[in-house]
Amino acid sequence: MALPQAEPQYDDIVVPDTKPATEWVNGRLLQKMSPRPRHSLVQAAILVALHHWSKAENRGRVGAEMDFRFRPAGERWRLLVPDVAFISYGRLDEDADEDEVPRVPPEAAFEVLSPEERFDDVADKIRVYLQCGVNVAVYVDPRRRIFDVYRSSGMERLADGTTFTDDALPGLQLDVAEILGPDRAKR
Repeated sequence: MALPQAEPQYDDIVVPDTKPATEWVNGRLLQKMSPRPRHSLVQAAILVALHHWSKAENRGRVGAEMDFRFRPAGERWRLLVPDVAFISYGRLDEDADEDEVPRVPPEAAFEVLSPEERFDDVADKIRVYLQCGVNVAVYVDPRRRIFDVYRSSGMERLADGTTFTDDALPGLQLDVAEILGPDRAKR
């Protein structure tokens, strides 16, 4: 006799628990890719910078590939896993269970483009992030050496020689060239 399946809570789109994580993107299940070295290095640089900034004043949680539940207007709850995210204790109770998937959006979500990743998939994630209350979503393209910074007010492109800042992350400054590492094309 088969056991009855539990109904998804909150009208969730059911996503299998996989390694790497599986997300709901562009109307389909999509498993994240294991990061290539360049992707991993850029992701780590963002994570470390955000961690030091957040820890200095106990601002909130910073994590790589933390699960979040999002529900755009008129759509079902779905799981998305930003490459790096920051969620403040102001949005998330300081006592919140660290094992529970937040149903509130982080202030910032960073997506680092992988060589095999399709831009339309990243664009869909950015759409969902912004519709659900993420203040700033940053699409990082290590090959082109750019940060495309998305806010509800529009998009801004940052390249080598510029610094990322945002009101949602007061006092944080990310030097684009430093985060992206040495420009291999200039060697």
